[in-house]
Amino acid sequence: MKLPVTLQARYISLTDRMIEYGPNLGLPHTDSFGGGLFELRLKGVEGIARVFFCAMVEQEIIMLHSFIKKSQKTPLKELKIAKQRMKELKR
Repeated sequence: MKLPVTLQARYISLTDRMIEYGPNLGLPHTDSFGGGLFELRLKGVEGIARVFFCAMVEQEIIMLHSFIKKSQKTPLKELKIAKQRMKELKR
């Protein structure tokens, strides 16, 4: 999914921080969903987006799924996509 411009800029900024300091930037930037699944929390002029990711062995951070957030709660459909992709990676 292609993110709007200000959300792309925020994504680049936060992923640069993750490369330097590790995947756990803490709230409000990252949050854990449990089981090794995390979210990168993006906020910009165009709205709010989330990018699910997991951290694999050898310090790899793998982005699994992104979406524009339109409600307070994370949609179950989006969470299922991220969990399925993480499951496929771990096989």
